[in-house]
Amino acid sequence: MGLLVEGQWQEQWYDTKASGGKFERKASSFRHWLTADGSPGPNGQKGFKAEPNRYHLYVSLACPWAHRTLIFRKLKALEGMISVSVVHYLMQENGWTFTPIEHSDHPDWINVEDEINHQEFLHQVYTMADPQYTGRVTVPVLWDKKTKIIVSNESSEIIRMLNVAFDHLGARPWDFYPESLQEEIDTINDFVYRNINNGVYRAGFATTQQAYDEAVQELFVALDSLEQRLGKQRYLVGDSITEADWRLFTTLVRFDAVYVGHFKCNLRRLDNYPNLSGYLRELYQVPGVASTVNMTHIKRHYYQSHDMINPTGVVPQGPIVDFTQPHCRG
Repeated sequence: MGLLVEGQWQEQWYDTKASGGKFERKASSFRHWLTADGSPGPNGQKGFKAEPNRYHLYVSLACPWAHRTLIFRKLKALEGMISVSVVHYLMQENGWTFTPIEHSDHPDWINVEDEINHQEFLHQVYTMADPQYTGRVTVPVLWDKKTKIIVSNESSEIIRMLNVAFDHLGARPWDFYPESLQEEIDTINDFVYRNINNGVYRAGFATTQQAYDEAVQELFVALDSLEQRLGKQRYLVGDSITEADWRLFTTLVRFDAVYVGHFKCNLRRLDNYPNLSGYLRELYQVPGVASTVNMTHIKRHYYQSHDMINPTGVVPQGPIVDFTQPHCRG
């Protein structure tokens, strides 16, 4: 953990004292928008024109927020239009780094160094875009190679951009945010973000018993609710996969491996939820998605980066989870 303060990187855990032990996530700092023709974003944000080979994604394979963007890049067939660099899974005194990974368990389409800006640390990319930047340095980052600026570091908005901005350039015509379902998608997204996506962090990063108890109870009430919902319908919204499903997926795929143990979200495992676990396997088995999941990066990042939670840095061998088993969601 850490942040930039007056141009200098400082290692610093999240400050939970002022919030009574509660973890509170800060809003993203770069909120421009990528559009087909460079017109402004939906709320008047500065527009950037979609062009092949102009944009670059900085991601971590461990991070669920960055994972969303990799899934959309894969499913929208944007690999040939948007390049990608992956940071090292270990985040410590210098934050996210481009230190080469010595083991060979990452897919061959991944760059393990910053081949675009040739930096050693991700915080250097942030100060390239804004020399006066202060605050946390997070992934994903959507970088404009042409103007050398960060278009966005907000994952929920990046996936909206990737969903439509490149369609006229040959992206796969798969709309994960159809107009007729947008209101319902937004509603379920808000519920999932508060209670599940961020809920696991609110539990894991809590520094008081009360803050932890509150977060973990809300998390499992929400999971119980979704278990019932998925017992009545195949996906979160409508009868086809939408953005809402992928936003939930990146948390669920990490749940048993890291959140149950490392973040103490252990009232139940996903195996205790027949509908949720089958739904998770179905999404994992969508062609291309499995290649975006790297459990080695996920487990090593969480268990070795969060010294405050796991000071020994020991990474557990289990649990063994097979996402390729039949999902029975027909």
